[in-house]
Amino acid sequence: MELIPLVKTNMPREDILIPRLKEVLYSGYVAQGDSVDEFEQSFEHYIGKGKALTVNSGTAALHIALDLIGVSEGDEVISTALTAEPTNIAIKMAGGKIRYADIDYNTGNISAQSIRDSINENTKSIMIVDYAGIPVNVRAIQQISDDFSIPVIHDAAHSIGSKYDGKVAGNHFPYTAFSFQAIKHITTVDGGMLHLKSESEYEKGKLIRWFGLDKSKTRFENNITTLGYKYHMNNVNATLGIIQLETIQDTISKHIENGKYFDKMLADVPGIETLEYYTNTEPSYWLYTLKVENREGFIAKLKENGIMASELHKRNDHHSLLNDFPTELPNLNKFYERLVHIPCGWWVKKEDRERIVNIISSGW
Repeated sequence: MELIPLVKTNMPREDILIPRLKEVLYSGYVAQGDSVDEFEQSFEHYIGKGKALTVNSGTAALHIALDLIGVSEGDEVISTALTAEPTNIAIKMAGGKIRYADIDYNTGNISAQSIRDSINENTKSIMIVDYAGIPVNVRAIQQISDDFSIPVIHDAAHSIGSKYDGKVAGNHFPYTAFSFQAIKHITTVDGGMLHLKSESEYEKGKLIRWFGLDKSKTRFENNITTLGYKYHMNNVNATLGIIQLETIQDTISKHIENGKYFDKMLADVPGIETLEYYTNTEPSYWLYTLKVENREGFIAKLKENGIMASELHKRNDHHSLLNDFPTELPNLNKFYERLVHIPCGWWVKKEDRERIVNIISSGW
């Protein structure tokens, strides 16, 4: 029996991908160039407005956002412990300290009220994550940002194509970081994007992305005044991204169709709690998240039947490096004990999802 995986790399058809990759590979220029520019422009069109800055990872996108805000030694960033580690590693890369807010037990996302309660004189920024592709409480967090004049970084690594109030992620906060790592909705093998509302911050972000050098000038004309890194994307990765964007809506729609099916069919299964979603939001269902009784038995039952299930992420406050201010997080404690993900992506066919529901409904 072939295992239905929890995550899977999404690649364009060979007959579409290979000729275009060959073209760029043998063009004589594989570094950052015209293909990168085209990918950024295509991404801006997809989001609808703002400026797109390609980088070599979602982590780099978060680091540049923190740098643009000015996070440094002694500054605190409010964040969530329910995420992949790079969300919070980036804060440490910038020299900041992580102060965890609790989650909303109903959604798994960072709690707006807990963010508000966690703000102090050292708070420099707020880092939010659409966990598993479920949008955060956008309006409530925007209000906190306005009330305290604290900028928000939106880690949308899981949630490209998710919507709040009809607009896709990238439209809601001044800094939005996307990941195109191997197993995301779309992949450039490795890569990321920082989407910015500010033209001037986009220009500064370009400097940070490339050693502080202005690529529109020669090396001899440059005078480095801003610390930068080797965070750029190349034409090969960008070409893959351009091709992926051409079918992005089809890919995301398959995730959404499967997710909505599970929402409906698993809602009343004993031993399971499905997640709630905030008003005016549309998840992109990178993962399908459940809260289950006897998680170990649940995972074992699905594995016996050729279906992968997992909690996937270790809560970040259990890493010594990422636990600057040990904090009681009662909602996370309760949620994490029951957290599990099941396959939901573009590779899950109708017959697969029906079998998954039947197996879960039979008990574990």
